[in-house]
Amino acid sequence: MDIDESLIRALLRDQHPDLADLPIQRVPGGWDNQMWRLGDELAVRMPRSERGPELLRKEHRWLPALAPLLPLPVPVPVRTGEPSARFPRTWTVARWVPGEPSDATPVTRGDHAAEALAGFLRALHREAPEDAPANPDRGVPLADFAAGFEEGFPLLAEHADPGAVRDVWEDALAAPVWQGPPMWLHGDLHPANVVVADGTLAGVVDFGEVCAGDPATDLCAAWLLLPEGAAPRFFEAYARVDDATVRRARGWALLRAAGLIAVGRAGDRGLPGGKPTWGPAGRAALARVLA
Repeated sequence: MDIDESLIRALLRDQHPDLADLPIQRVPGGWDNQMWRLGDELAVRMPRSERGPELLRKEHRWLPALAPLLPLPVPVPVRTGEPSARFPRTWTVARWVPGEPSDATPVTRGDHAAEALAGFLRALHREAPEDAPANPDRGVPLADFAAGFEEGFPLLAEHADPGAVRDVWEDALAAPVWQGPPMWLHGDLHPANVVVADGTLAGVVDFGEVCAGDPATDLCAAWLLLPEGAAPRFFEAYARVDDATVRRARGWALLRAAGLIAVGRAGDRGLPGGKPTWGPAGRAALARVLA
């Protein structure tokens, strides 16, 4: 169904009338959930995919507990919207995180951002409880994605030396698997899920894929989010990482770069779900992984 300002205001009047008169403005972007800014400090997140409500409920369950531990702003849910005759899915009101998405406004202050990202992931990557959510596509062994890598390999090979791409992937596959306890993960740290202000990392958004597993899944952000040359500073600041985890993280970065390039190409062609800003972000990440 169409989601517009009048629908959101009606939903707020029905379920959260104290918020219903605040200014509402649509925010570009979003994948499973569409976002609308609500006043100066809040945002309404409206699911537009079948899995959107599930992701929002996961955020509502876990993010309030994780947020106080984190050194960067995150979109903590503050209200829940229940399914109704007006809108048949769960929706939420969350804290607004100021800044510009990194796919549109890349990080330029590499050292500062490397320290900020390392501090964020050090704080997040702690042992998760037994009831933490699992995710079949995050925090799991890279070998699970061997077929997916082969499918995306031609796209990567268009933009980089195919042999170098293959070498990084095979080295990542050969790295010992994670032997530690499952750690809390963001699970989806790509450029559209962080915001930038004054040239550096200013916040992390979209925790719908939050889960427990191998921290290498998140550590690929060293190449996805930071400018060239900043990855060593990031890993030095993060500190608690071994060579095998860095190797696996490079493999995850290749997978994420392929996804970004594919979505960017779809955007260039005007296809549904395509986002033109993702292509340059993916190509830049690929170049950094291979540098």
